[in-house]
Amino acid sequence: MSKFLVRANYNQSGLKGLLAEGGSSRRAALTSTVESLGGTLEALYYAFGETDLYAIADLPDDASAAAFSLQISAAGAIDVDMTVLVSPETVDEAAKKELSYRPPGD
Repeated sequence: MSKFLVRANYNQSGLKGLLAEGGSSRRAALTSTVESLGGTLEALYYAFGETDLYAIADLPDDASAAAFSLQISAAGAIDVDMTVLVSPETVDEAAKKELSYRPPGD
């Protein structure tokens, strides 16, 4: 499983739906969506400011994450942006890998 940070912004129709259904109902709907992909919803928060909703989801693979983002965005009520989250242990592993790289201009 991989963890993904989901950032979402509601458009006008999405906000109307949120006002009609409430935040808890939308959390239940999102939980069901994530579970239908074989994942789990770890956290969901609404926010003031640039982003309306933050969530952390565990999903089995990149294809599941892409399906999540594509299908929710295609529904037209919210715009979704997803970021893969990497554990400190994965960073430790990455730091130990050797690679050949030449910076631009060198």
